[in-house]
Amino acid sequence: MKVDLSGAPATMLATLYARALDARAARPLLGDTAAVEAVSRIEYDFRRTGIDERTAAGVALRAKLLDDWTAEFLARVGEATVLHLACGLDTRAQRLAFGPGVRWVDVDLPEVVAVRERLLTPPPGDYRLVPASVTDEAWWAEVPADRPTVAVFEGLSMYLTEDEARGLVRRVAGRFDSGELLFDVYGPMGIRLQKLVPAVRRAGATLHWGLDDPAVVESWHPGLRCVDALRSLAMPGVGQLPLKSRLPLRVMGLLPGFKDVGRMLRYRF
Repeated sequence: MKVDLSGAPATMLATLYARALDARAARPLLGDTAAVEAVSRIEYDFRRTGIDERTAAGVALRAKLLDDWTAEFLARVGEATVLHLACGLDTRAQRLAFGPGVRWVDVDLPEVVAVRERLLTPPPGDYRLVPASVTDEAWWAEVPADRPTVAVFEGLSMYLTEDEARGLVRRVAGRFDSGELLFDVYGPMGIRLQKLVPAVRRAGATLHWGLDDPAVVESWHPGLRCVDALRSLAMPGVGQLPLKSRLPLRVMGLLPGFKDVGRMLRYRF
């Protein structure tokens, strides 16, 4: 099938390809075999994404950490709602194989949902796929606020403005009685260097918001607290990356401003 996307939605092809490359590796970090199948069905020159085995490993590691945090939340609270915001072509719902008592809601733009419905088989269980922008207001009323809720958004925050990011955080923490927010952010340096990221540049996308201090987000809603703020250059499992992937991370970590180029964040409310 042909996929015709541009801007931020097009970057989902890069992350899909990265997960497929990882799954084909001798020692996969994530092992997303559904990504391999999806890539095989799309008519697209994935070399245009600029993703290779080295960068794919980092994408897989980021996805695995968010998978692990989501699984930890579900194990801790039992009945819950998962809001997978800007889900793209991610198979997180399939990878985690959520059980009874979990309501899973995948949300993305209508043009992305149209591709996803043609390409991916929905997981069994209480699952919904919502065609909407995560910043729209209307669809939120359709999600019951009766359970602890974890909002997971990977590769989204940097495409939002700060006002949009603040509004999203406040909506989740204000609507549900308890839960977590799990997401990745760029630091200001990452935003300034966005043209050096092939997947962003070649998709014609633009990054807007970079977070310097994770404590800033805590101030956006009463009772919101940061429980994890891990530098992307030092995520759990970095030591498992191939040497050609680890070396650039070590060099970047020694340069002023670069060690905070990105973070993985977990907030609880």
